[in-house]
Amino acid sequence: MKKLLLLMAFVCLHLSTRAAGTPPDSAALLKAYVQAVQDSLHYQTGHVALPDGVGEINVPKGFRYLDVAQSTKVLTKLWGNPSGENLGMLFPIDRGPLDENNWAFVIQYDQMGYVKDDDADDIDYDDLLKDMQSDLVETNKERAEAGYGAVTLVGWAAKPFYDKQLNALHWAKELQFAGENEHTLNYNVRLLGRKGVLVLNAVGTPGQLAEVRSSIPGVMQGVSFSKGLRYADFNPKLDEVAAYGIGGLIAGKVLAKVGFFALILKFWKILLALLAGAWTAIRRFFGAKTSATDEVQPALAGGPTPDAEPEA
Repeated sequence: MKKLLLLMAFVCLHLSTRAAGTPPDSAALLKAYVQAVQDSLHYQTGHVALPDGVGEINVPKGFRYLDVAQSTKVLTKLWGNPSGENLGMLFPIDRGPLDENNWAFVIQYDQMGYVKDDDADDIDYDDLLKDMQSDLVETNKERAEAGYGAVTLVGWAAKPFYDKQLNALHWAKELQFAGENEHTLNYNVRLLGRKGVLVLNAVGTPGQLAEVRSSIPGVMQGVSFSKGLRYADFNPKLDEVAAYGIGGLIAGKVLAKVGFFALILKFWKILLALLAGAWTAIRRFFGAKTSATDEVQPALAGGPTPDAEPEA
């Protein structure tokens, strides 16, 4: 009921200002939109079973879980990412997807096989970083062909670390997206299993590194594979071994996926979308149909869209 009342208030405000021929109150529109969307999301805490029987989460203290359907809406309709698979998201308990200082872990599963970890102690991460920076030259060509701007790997925000007891790998990259003045923090967590890897990626700003990093132990302890799919359940006679080890996980061409989950929400771009067509934006989020002339311009994307002008 609260959500419906907020939506009605939002629509009445928007239509009354348009009917009067006066510019809409941008601050009021923004507040109503943000409140309505964030109140529509239903989070879970405690024990959560991940889809497809892959594993489970005991949601860490200070976090809340958003299921697959709602996470997909957040990622594609609010944050402007291309479509892709996910197993949900973990948000800090005091922030939602439209808060200015938002960040979250996106959960995925990559059924790549059993990843051997015997190379973990032998990797020179400085050399690996140089190789990854060189690989981005080719990756950026692919991004350009897909209509996306170039990405620069500035360096490690946190050097890779492998926990042999938990079979968990984590590291952080600092990235620079074309047209963006602010750098992006991409914190990666990989939990190794019998048949694949649970992936948790957090996207934020370098200023949020300490906050994200402090959450890693709780997150790694809280997420686990189902019985029979754990790393220790590996059967060399039956199971497929991944084509690469720990170094390959870190150097994997994640950015080749034209930036999926690599965009970060810019609060002022919500305001642009509202001014361009606020009612359409909220209808699209809640699943209502829109006509071709009723489409909002893609201003909600967290980075330059294919046809967007670079930021000043």
